[in-house]
Amino acid sequence: MTTLRAAGETTRLRALALLTEGELAVGELAQALGQSQPRVSRHLKLLTEAGLVERVPEGAWVFYRLPRADTVERRLANAALAMLDPADPVLERDAERLGAIRAAREAAAASYFERNAADWDRVRALHLPEADIDSAILAAAGPGPFPLMVDVGVGQGRMIQLFADRVRRAEGFDTSRQMLAIARASLDQLRAKAAIRFGDAYAPPIEAGAADLVTIHQVLHFLSDPGRAVVEAGRMLANGGRLVIVDFARHTLEFLREEHAHRRLGFSDDEIAAWCAEAGIANIVMTTLAPKKRDALTVKIWAGEKA
Repeated sequence: MTTLRAAGETTRLRALALLTEGELAVGELAQALGQSQPRVSRHLKLLTEAGLVERVPEGAWVFYRLPRADTVERRLANAALAMLDPADPVLERDAERLGAIRAAREAAAASYFERNAADWDRVRALHLPEADIDSAILAAAGPGPFPLMVDVGVGQGRMIQLFADRVRRAEGFDTSRQMLAIARASLDQLRAKAAIRFGDAYAPPIEAGAADLVTIHQVLHFLSDPGRAVVEAGRMLANGGRLVIVDFARHTLEFLREEHAHRRLGFSDDEIAAWCAEAGIANIVMTTLAPKKRDALTVKIWAGEKA
C-alpha cells in the first residue's frame, strides 16, 4: 500500500515521468517541476522509501533515478507511467523545462572542455590515433555482451561510448565534478543504459561481484596508489568478469608530471601483472601500441579475467 500511495500523487508521478529521461539532481527536478527544492525533496524521500526511485549521493549533490533492477517497484512505476498521457500540457511543460536545463548543462560542459582541450590534445598527439587504440581495447575485452560495465575514472565517458553496443548497463564514476558534467553531456543519448556518479577508485560505489566488465582507461598514472585501485576493480568483478586496463608504458616525458598532474610516468608489465594477481585477475594478455615517432608514448592494454 505504501508503494501505491507513493506512486499515486500528481507531483510524484510528474517526477517519475522526468526520471524516465535519466538520472537528475534534486535542483534540476525542482526547476523542471516549478516547485521549491524542499518540497520536491519531501516527495523524493517518499518515492525512495517506497522503492520507486534510487538515491545516489554525489558530494553535496544528490541524484535520483528509476531503479536499475527489475523489481516489483520498478514494474509498478512502469505501469503507472504507461497510463500517463504524454500530450498532457503539464507533462509537456515539465519536459520543456528539463530540455532547457540540459541545454544549459551541456553549454557549461562544452565551455570547460574548450578551456582544457589544448592540453588534452597535446597529450593525445604523443601516441597513436584514438581509433587504433579503441579497436585494440575492444579486441582485448572480447565480444561480450556484458550485462554490467563499470568504468573507473569515467572522464569524458569515452569508454562507455566505445562499449555501448556490447553492454546492457554501464556505470561510470569519477572524482572530478567538471569531468562528470562533461560525461553526462556526452552520454546524454545513452541515458537509458548509462549512469554517471561521483566515486573514488579506492572506494568504488559499486557492490562487490556486481560487474561483468571493468575498464580503467588512462587513470592509473594520476593515482598515488594505483595498485590499490586495481585491487578494488577486481573486487567489483563477478567470477569470470573481464578487467581491461589502458595506460602508458614506462616513459621519460617529465613535463607530463609537471604540467598535467601525472604522478607516474607509465607502468611496466611486471608491475601491472603483480597488481592483477593480487586482485585475483588471471590469464593476463598484454597489448603494446607503439608509435612510430621518437619521444612519443607507447600505450599498453592489459586484459584478464576474474579467476
